[in-house]
Amino acid sequence: MHTSSFNSLTTRHLHMDFMGGITAAVVALPLALAFGVASGAGPAAGIYGAIFVGFFAAIFGGTPHQISGPTGPMTVVMAGVFTSLQAKYPETGLVIGFSAVVLAGMIQIALGLLRLGKYFILVPYPVISGFMSGIGVIIIILQIGPVLGHAGMPSLTDALAMVPSWLQNISTPSLMLGLLSLAIMYLWPSRLAVWCPPPLAALLIGSVAALTLLPENTVAVIGDIPSGFPSPHWPIFTMDVIGELFYAALLLAVLGAIDSLLTSLVSDNLTKEQHDSDKELIGQGLGNTVAGIFGGLPGAGATMRTVVNIRAGGKTGYSGAIHSLTLLAIMLGAGQFAAHVPLAVLAGILLRVGINIIDWPMFMRLTKLPANTVVLMIMVLVMTVFVDLITAVLVGVFISNLITIERLTSIQLDHVYLTDGTDADDTDSEEVQDSPEQQRLSAHQGAVVLMKLVGPLSFGVGRGLRQCLRNYVSYRLMVIDLTGAHLVGTSTAMILDELIRTEISNAREVYLVGVSEKAAANLSRLGTLECLGDERVFSSMVEAMESADQMLKLPS
Repeated sequence: MHTSSFNSLTTRHLHMDFMGGITAAVVALPLALAFGVASGAGPAAGIYGAIFVGFFAAIFGGTPHQISGPTGPMTVVMAGVFTSLQAKYPETGLVIGFSAVVLAGMIQIALGLLRLGKYFILVPYPVISGFMSGIGVIIIILQIGPVLGHAGMPSLTDALAMVPSWLQNISTPSLMLGLLSLAIMYLWPSRLAVWCPPPLAALLIGSVAALTLLPENTVAVIGDIPSGFPSPHWPIFTMDVIGELFYAALLLAVLGAIDSLLTSLVSDNLTKEQHDSDKELIGQGLGNTVAGIFGGLPGAGATMRTVVNIRAGGKTGYSGAIHSLTLLAIMLGAGQFAAHVPLAVLAGILLRVGINIIDWPMFMRLTKLPANTVVLMIMVLVMTVFVDLITAVLVGVFISNLITIERLTSIQLDHVYLTDGTDADDTDSEEVQDSPEQQRLSAHQGAVVLMKLVGPLSFGVGRGLRQCLRNYVSYRLMVIDLTGAHLVGTSTAMILDELIRTEISNAREVYLVGVSEKAAANLSRLGTLECLGDERVFSSMVEAMESADQMLKLPS
C-alpha cells in the first residue's frame, strides 16, 4: 500500500478518487457559473471559488469525501455584501468584498483552532430549517428577473419591487429557455445522469438551443470569461471599512461553518465514517482565505456535489482536489466557450437549487408539529428573507434556548422531592410513607419541610422552587438533602444560596445534609456554609432529624 504521510491521505483509492473528482467537477461547473453570475462578481468568481475552496478544504479539511465550493446560501449572502459595499465604495467595493471573504476564512481557521466545530451543529433544527428555507426563497425570487429576460437584482427588496414591471415585459425566448433548463433539472433520466448530470445537461442543451434556434442577441448571455490563472488581489483592511468588513466576514464564516458541517453529517451518514469538525473548519477557512485573495466566491461543503462524489466512488480528499484541478484545466483552456451560455439557462438551474434548499419535509409536517416549533421555524424564515441571516439565527437560537430551559426546568423540578410529612398521598409508595424520615416529619406536623435534590439544577429552577414552597406556610425548619445531587455546579449553588438566605431572613432554620466535596467548595465560595455554620451542616439525615427533634422540642 502506498500512502501519503501528509494529512493522512492515501493514494490506494486514487483511481476511484479520480472518477469521483471528475464527476463532481462536471456537476460543479454549471453551478459555479450560475453562482458567480448571481453574486454580481461574474461567472469567473464562481469558478475560482470552486477551485480554491474545493482544493484546500479537500486537502486540509476533516471530511474526506466532501466537495466544497460556492453554495446557494453563501452566494445569497455574498451578493448582499457586494451590493452594499459597491454602493458605498464604487471603485473598491468589489475588492473590499473579497477582503471580507479572506477575513471570513481567517475566522473559520480560528474557530477550528479553538475547537468550536462541534457547537455549530448544535443549532436547533427548526432554526436551521427556517434559515435554509429562507435562503431558498431568496434564491427563487432573485432568479425571477433573469428567467423573464431582465437583468437580475442582487437585492431582494429591489427584485420584489421590479416584479410587476418584469411581468408586464416578459421575454418569451428567455422564459422558454429558463423553463427548459428547469424541466431538464427535474426530468433528466437517472440512467443518463451517470454520464451527464442534470445541471450540465441543462447548460449544454439550453446553450445549444439558444445558438441554433434563436437569432443572435435575442437573449442575454454570460459574455467573455477571463481564461487563465487569476491574479492575486491583496485584501483591504482599513479602519474606515473594518466595521462593515468584520460583520460581513462573521456572517460568511458562521454560515459557511454551519453549511459545511451539516454537509459533513450527510457524508457521515452515507459513508458510515466520522468527520473531524475542527479540522473541517480549518480546511474551509484556508480555502476561503485563498479564494478571497484570488477573487473567488466564498464556499462551503456542497451537499449535492458531495453525494455525487461519494456515489461516483470518491474515497479521500484527493477526489475534492481532482475536482478543483479539473475546473482549473477548464478555466485555462475552455473559458471562452462558456461566454455563449444564456443567463436564463443559469437562472433555471438556480431555481432548482433554491427549490431544493427549501425544507419541504418540514412544511409537510407543520400540522403535526408543536406550535412553538412551527412558529420558531416560520419566524426564522421570515427574518432570513426580510432582515438578515445572522439576526434570524441569533434570535432563533435565543428563543429556542428559552424553550429548552423551560422544558429542562420542568423536568428538573420533577426530580425535586418536597414534603412536610403531612402531604403524603396515594401517589407515594407505601415504602415512602412508612420510611423513618417520613414518620419523623409527620410527627412535627408541618413544622419541618424536607427538600431532596437529585441531579443538576439549572438557574431556571429557582423560581419554580419558590412557587412550590408557597404550599407550605407553617414550617419553621427546612432540611435540604443533597445526598442524591451528584452535580452541584455554580448555578445550583447560587440557587441554594439565594434560597437559604431567604429562609434565614424569614426567621427560619435551614439544615444541609449530604454535602459533597465539590458542592462544599462551590457553596463556600458564595459564603453559604459560613452563613449556616457547622452546626447546621450534617452528613446524614439521621443526624439532621435528631437535631430537628431537639430544636423543636420533640421527644425522641
